Amino acid sequence: MAKGLDVGTMNILSAQQEGNETVFVQQRNSFVEIEYSDMAEQMLSRSDVLHIRKDDKVYVVGDDALNFANIFNKETRRPMKHGILSSDEKSAIPMMKLIVEQVVGSPNYPNEKLYFSSPADPIDSELSTLYHEKTIGSFLDDMGYDAQPINEGMSVIYSELADNDFTGLGISFGAGMTNVCLAYYAVPVMKFSVARGGDWVDEQAAQATGTPVDKVTSIKEEDFELDFQTDVGGVEGALSIYYENLLDYVIENITKEIDEEDIEEGLDVPVVVTGGTSMPDGFTKLFERHLEEANIPFSISGVTHAEEPMYSVARGGLVAARSDEDEAGTGDDQAEADDEAEAASAED
Repeated sequence: MAKGLDVGTMNILSAQQEGNETVFVQQRNSFVEIEYSDMAEQMLSRSDVLHIRKDDKVYVVGDDALNFANIFNKETRRPMKHGILSSDEKSAIPMMKLIVEQVVGSPNYPNEKLYFSSPADPIDSELSTLYHEKTIGSFLDDMGYDAQPINEGMSVIYSELADNDFTGLGISFGAGMTNVCLAYYAVPVMKFSVARGGDWVDEQAAQATGTPVDKVTSIKEEDFELDFQTDVGGVEGALSIYYENLLDYVIENITKEIDEEDIEEGLDVPVVVTGGTSMPDGFTKLFERHLEEANIPFSISGVTHAEEPMYSVARGGLVAARSDEDEAGTGDDQAEADDEAEAASAED
């Protein structure tokens, strides 16, 4: 069994194995506040809308939050900012707990292994990820899991570079941060994050064009392409400009952080990019072009885009958790024992 969990600023996703298939559960990491009434709460409960009541307010959480925000002409709020729990949002912890519980469900057996993504401390900010990591771990431990954090960039390596002996450069372009990890045979030799991602691109494009951020995000998620043939003065033109700036910024910091002494001479490093911010068509080609122009102290064997970029981090956590359970001799054996115990109890 075992599970992986991607704790993202925009979305939270879990991954677990069911037979020969990997099953994912996803919720948008956001909520909207509406006025409480008995009728409203009854309708929400009857419709299985994820929500929580607090005093005279009801908070609609997850995927349904966006729909209710549009209906009531309100903006959604997010429990996370810059890749970690938001210190500006007083309701962050109860909302995150509710979404996490909804996404991962109950353990299949006591102390089931669960690896959850955690960003590296950003090198361009004084933000610390420690409080965020410990809080998420506490949620999961209280639910009955044996929860372990996994670096987000390393999770990409586990998910996408098994055929290369878990050796290469994994880059997760998320909403709040961009995480980078260079690994040799599943051993990380460099890992860091920068406090820029999709949210930064959206905010800059919104400011440049005088467009609401939510509108910019919608345009980006619908059919935006990085083809540089759009009107420079429009939202898509601004998105293209700031996307290119983000890529240059990430590559610049990779060059700064790499210790040439850690690079094996003559090694060709495969690069894999993933994450929601990497979704627009043309992203991978643009990144590869900028990487070729950079002064990187090792050879790049190729740049690939994860086949399912939204699921890479959760899948990588699942790979790590299953490997851990295999080493410990738990997992399927524990699940089988539980099934046998349940059957015996039923016979009695």
